[in-house]
Amino acid sequence: MKKVAFVALVLAAVSGGFYFYKVRTAAPEPVVTTQPFSRGDIVDAVSATGTLEAVETVEVGTQVSGVVRELNADFNSIVRKGQVIARLDPQLIQTQIEQQAANVLRAEADLERLKVALADARQKLDRAQQLTEKNLIPRTELETAQVNVQSAEAQIKSSEASLSQARAQLSNQRVSLGYTTIKAPIDGIVISRNVDAGQTVASSMNAPTLFVLAADLTKMQVVAAIDEFDVGRMRPGQHVTFQVDAFPNDRFAGTVSQIRLQPAVVQNVVTYSTVITVPNPELKLKPGMTANVTVEVIRRSNVLRVANAATRFRPTEEMFAVLNQAIPADLQRTRGTGAREARPGNPAAQAGGAAGAQGTTATTGTTQPSRTLTSGATTIDALFAPVATAETRGAVWQYGTDHQLKMIRVRLGATDGTFTEVLNETDVPTEAVMVTAMKTGLEPKSNATAGSSSQTSNPLLGGGQRGAPAGRGGR
Repeated sequence: MKKVAFVALVLAAVSGGFYFYKVRTAAPEPVVTTQPFSRGDIVDAVSATGTLEAVETVEVGTQVSGVVRELNADFNSIVRKGQVIARLDPQLIQTQIEQQAANVLRAEADLERLKVALADARQKLDRAQQLTEKNLIPRTELETAQVNVQSAEAQIKSSEASLSQARAQLSNQRVSLGYTTIKAPIDGIVISRNVDAGQTVASSMNAPTLFVLAADLTKMQVVAAIDEFDVGRMRPGQHVTFQVDAFPNDRFAGTVSQIRLQPAVVQNVVTYSTVITVPNPELKLKPGMTANVTVEVIRRSNVLRVANAATRFRPTEEMFAVLNQAIPADLQRTRGTGAREARPGNPAAQAGGAAGAQGTTATTGTTQPSRTLTSGATTIDALFAPVATAETRGAVWQYGTDHQLKMIRVRLGATDGTFTEVLNETDVPTEAVMVTAMKTGLEPKSNATAGSSSQTSNPLLGGGQRGAPAGRGGR
């Protein structure tokens, strides 16, 4: 029995060693990650941040100084055009009106006195002319009478000018009295009130703002800061969706209406303001809210699409070796010329160099406007054509049921960063699955053990000795 047990033990040890040897020397099994073609929407969008504003706002100020005696409107008040929303104390201006009225009366009296003096001077001039003709008075008296008439006429003109000035000042004070009554210039809503009753407002070079009125809060706009990298793809009429922090579960929609040409530079970052018209029928949106904007530049609905990871996948020689597959001739020629296929996310390839090596040319993404400006357009936004999609050529790799890789040439269109539109749908087996990643099993082992060893040997962390094998160091 002891011999039988010993023989059984030896046979078990030999079988275990043989099995261990086969496992260690067996060919590695590749791990292939695939994803099939799919059909859906592709939206090429630009993200930005903007601020909600009323489409039309009016600042209501005062042209005269005084104490606010009465306020007839407050925040959120609905006002109508011509409605009295505030009054200033008119006593000071009324006193000035009375003073100017007295100045007018004095100027009129001075003018009447000068007219009487002119009539007297003319009578003396007539008498002197008659006496001079009879040689009864010397010639010098006649000249003196003429000078007196001319002086009286000049004084009357000066008095008339003073009277006109006094009347103008009186009229000015009466107009200022009318300015003490503040009226709403438009139909709207009070979104800001900057004064209180009893407060003194001083109007000097700039008129102080008492109220800010929004014409209609059911129509608002978002002014978004678009980076200079993306502003070339902005066009009026593009669909926009955005969210605000006040309603995180709601998505609001709008339309691009204007791309302003004035740049804004903040910390060496150049942005351009893009105005987005937004309907606000439920009055949820408030002025000043921050909007996280997504502008749809290109939209493709219900198109065949492929994952971008599949367009970026490129098999290596080790992959073909593990699959017991010969390297395709097309791939050998491509590697021989050193060319790269154009694929989404590879700007250098899309620029034309790599695409030219694959027998393709990239189309221009935008159309330049006419420089003659002879089309009769009223704004520069109307001169730009819609954004066109750049067509590129690429290759994806099908993983068949025979566990072999097969190259499929594709023409690619719009992309959203995750999927890319396939233009040659009729040339592509839509039921096939595409390789997005592959592990051959021959990759280097993880350096977790080495990292653990290096951390353990760090004298600042404590533990084992420098260069000690993993697992011997202290914790």
